[in-house]
Amino acid sequence: MSKPVDSAVSADGAVSAARPGNAVRTYVDQHRDAFLAALGDWLRIPSVSAQPEHAPDVRRSADWLAATLRDTGFPTVEVWDTPGAPAVFAHWPAADPGAPTVLVYGHHDVQPAAREDGWHTDPFEPVVRDGRLYARGAADDKGQVLFHTLGVRAHLAATGRSAPAVHLKLLVEGEEESGSPHFRALVEARADRLAADAVIVSDTGMWSADTPTVCTGMRGLADCEIELLGPDQDIHSGSFGGAVPNPADAAARLVAALHDEHGRVSVPGFYDGVVDLTDRERELFAELPFDEAAWLRTAKSHATRGERGYTTLERVWARPTAEVNGIGGGYQGPGGKTIIPARAMLKLSFRLVAGQDPDRVEKAVREWIADRLPAGIRHAVVFGAATRPCLTPLDHPALQSVTRAMARAFDREIRYTREGGSGPAADLQDVLGAPVLFLGISIPSDGWHAPDEKVELDLLFKGVEAAAHLWEDLAENWRDVP
Repeated sequence: MSKPVDSAVSADGAVSAARPGNAVRTYVDQHRDAFLAALGDWLRIPSVSAQPEHAPDVRRSADWLAATLRDTGFPTVEVWDTPGAPAVFAHWPAADPGAPTVLVYGHHDVQPAAREDGWHTDPFEPVVRDGRLYARGAADDKGQVLFHTLGVRAHLAATGRSAPAVHLKLLVEGEEESGSPHFRALVEARADRLAADAVIVSDTGMWSADTPTVCTGMRGLADCEIELLGPDQDIHSGSFGGAVPNPADAAARLVAALHDEHGRVSVPGFYDGVVDLTDRERELFAELPFDEAAWLRTAKSHATRGERGYTTLERVWARPTAEVNGIGGGYQGPGGKTIIPARAMLKLSFRLVAGQDPDRVEKAVREWIADRLPAGIRHAVVFGAATRPCLTPLDHPALQSVTRAMARAFDREIRYTREGGSGPAADLQDVLGAPVLFLGISIPSDGWHAPDEKVELDLLFKGVEAAAHLWEDLAENWRDVP
């Protein structure tokens, strides 16, 4: 294997020295260079699923991972074709037939990247600077997928086992950066092979390097486009204005009615089933070192707003929302054109939280739109494929296993967050009926989807350690899992 980085790798102090008696940390430290070399080889494959010209590279990425998993020791490794990009499946049974089954999820495709986007180096030629590995996919998500290969080997070396303490499965998809259009169908078709007692998502991050955290949930998503039709063509506003309905006016009135004066979504039934934050969760969120002014600068915004009675973190992590993503209609060119437009449009999206059903939300939104439109305005509503929310309670024993594994790796208290965005992990929970847990080490400055994406090497190897500790902890404590 060719080495992806220069000699600064071993000189930058990225990995803590091995502690006496800590067999996992010792093993990880001894195999650091080989791991980085392998990761570098994978990062050089431009597996950009969104660009058709890179379809052969996405295939090559899947084949590379399959070969690496076989070399790691997984006795079953398969590349699963989809109508789009291939996924990789692996399975390593435990020696104990009664051990729990754990499925690790990640993805091997990456976002588009080019030097002219603002990268300081070639995005597909990994380089280390100041203890950070720069390359597209370093954090999202190849680095966080691959650390499981070294993690399971460290787990075996430290425990003397010949097989993991759990029945370990991996599912690494190839279309996450393109919206996972074929993922749910793949999970449904292969549900028997993917059956698990718990799902570990390693496509996630932490609050910061100094505040390691475990994510406990992710919001879902439903989105729609609304077309509003008035007259059969644009008509003169002097001759007909004030006497016929205007679709642009109808669009504006829908937007104005979307929220009440307290920032709550006004769609009847929208909040049905919402799982409220517990007092303990609100306390834990409040303990995080959140700087709202700095957050606003990151958001490139000048004020906060939202549902009354909730903090900024609570709003973006644990409350459902409705946003106007686009609005248009009528004349958009220079100067005036006094018409009543024939058409207007809206694009809306709804972030959903635990307890909300996307199908019920869609029905409620459709009824709300129909009830608010005046006579003479015809309409069509098209919803995209929805993503369900997921949430694991703080007291779930499997979540506590993840927390203890992270604490052993980081040698400090682990706090909790949620994720305001959405992802395919909820499909795994929905189809497999297993709790979703998050094990990730990326931090906000890693620049997912941005130029100069990187991963902190110190944190990357903490992730390896956490993965190594997790399988033993889950096996030992599974009797407590409901």
